[in-house]
Amino acid sequence: MAKESFDKEIQFLRMLVLTSGAYNRQQFANRLGISIHTIDKTIRKLKEIIHSMSQQLPHEQSPELAESIRLDYYDSADPMLLFLFRAKSLKESESQRISLLLATLHHHHSLTAMELLDVCCGSLAADSTQPDEKTIRKDLKYLEEVGVIVRESGLRPYKFRIQNDLIKALSQDELIDLFDYVDVMANTQVPSVQGYLLRDSLKKTLTQLYPDRQVVEPFLYKYHYYSRILDEAHLFTLLDAIRNHRKIRFLYFSPKSEKSYASKNTNPTFERENKGREEFTLPLKVVYDHQYGRWYLLSHHSRQGIRKYRLEGMTQIVEDIQISEPLFDTVSKNLEDRIKHSWLIDTGRPITVRVRFFNPGLSQPNFIKERVLLQGQWGEITKEDEDTFIYEIVVNGSTEIRPWLRSFGSSCEILEPPSLRHDMIAEWKELQSYYESI
Repeated sequence: MAKESFDKEIQFLRMLVLTSGAYNRQQFANRLGISIHTIDKTIRKLKEIIHSMSQQLPHEQSPELAESIRLDYYDSADPMLLFLFRAKSLKESESQRISLLLATLHHHHSLTAMELLDVCCGSLAADSTQPDEKTIRKDLKYLEEVGVIVRESGLRPYKFRIQNDLIKALSQDELIDLFDYVDVMANTQVPSVQGYLLRDSLKKTLTQLYPDRQVVEPFLYKYHYYSRILDEAHLFTLLDAIRNHRKIRFLYFSPKSEKSYASKNTNPTFERENKGREEFTLPLKVVYDHQYGRWYLLSHHSRQGIRKYRLEGMTQIVEDIQISEPLFDTVSKNLEDRIKHSWLIDTGRPITVRVRFFNPGLSQPNFIKERVLLQGQWGEITKEDEDTFIYEIVVNGSTEIRPWLRSFGSSCEILEPPSLRHDMIAEWKELQSYYESI
């Protein structure tokens, strides 16, 4: 798959999940800013990806698109939407060539680039484009960089082999323990996509090496944030730009925007309807919000200073010019100073929040205090008695901490600042009014 096409599939799948299939084709096209014809091509492409991934299955077991993205309570043992990453975002010719190279190296101990070229030319369809030596060496370099193959030491011509030393060194029980560990970490940590892909590889390895032993999955998980997996498509591109001190260009659609994607075409109708905003900025930090399952990018703009973006609205990301390390360090330090008291990413004026928490009954464990100590970040308990305790924290504004305080319900009373206390009183009165008629 091409790069732009990957952005389009991400936004299409995100809308498909969030709307639970409530949109028709025309509504999808309007929301994405593309034609119905392009929507149909996108759906066909997704179906092709699913079918190409399940070619080893009997026809009656091959999953359909609707089955691959259905909402299942315990779906995250094999989370939906992950199939898009398994497509590797490669063009069809690249996918066929790399699959053939890996299959060939899997059945041979080691081969040179020229031997692999002969295999490719002899195995690919006659009507397909035949690769040359430069293309094969480029593919081998890519596979070597991602750690899939390794170049053997010795004289030229160099030979390449599959990098599976760890798998060979482990016993059956050790492989099962490793699979269980990766399964837990992939389902409980972020980022998770690479962990899921490693989990799949280990499961396939166990199935191939020990066909008589069934791989048991002892854990079940309830997956809350399906969009998080899609946003990870941009994560490592941004981390690479931060690591190399490079600015990026992208087309951004804010959460309030009527559209979430814009195609690269010459149709003047869609050119006029493009609601995206072109951005040119220096990425500094990526932050994950556990409360809502969202990724944020914090960056520096030469004129506007600190800028914040939701990753779900970022499309067509391209790395640009590199800046000097002293300049990068200066703007990074400025950002760290501004978010030092941020509950998440707020860079507003610091305020002191004082809260009274009420302990549960004496016969129960004090789960209120345990949760405050676990999730309260740098806040402190300043006063305590048998029934209550006072919690204080200095944060940039009250917007981001408010959902956390609200989640304690009647076990929490806001003391300061007065504006936050009055806002919370108004919110609870509004909630009370919803039940007055019952």
